[in-house]
Amino acid sequence: MKLKEGFILREIAGNTVVIPSGDTMDLNMMITLNGTGAFLWKKLEAETEPQALVDALLEEYEVTQEQAKKSVAKFLEQLKENDFLA
Repeated sequence: MKLKEGFILREIAGNTVVIPSGDTMDLNMMITLNGTGAFLWKKLEAETEPQALVDALLEEYEVTQEQAKKSVAKFLEQLKENDFLA
């Protein structure tokens, strides 16, 4: 899975935000991400499988396998609901 084209990840006033650009220029699609969300977003800029995201979280953060799986599942569900995935 991978993110759709047309979104830019930026840090603005200490917040990490995703801004739509180009054909996706709907500002209602602008979102703010926490540190974990930004980390996962960057991983999804290239084709990535859910298990690779779980593995990356386990490497980067001190979380259990179960916590990492739940976090990834929730994040991916939110991206799907908001039509951010290709």
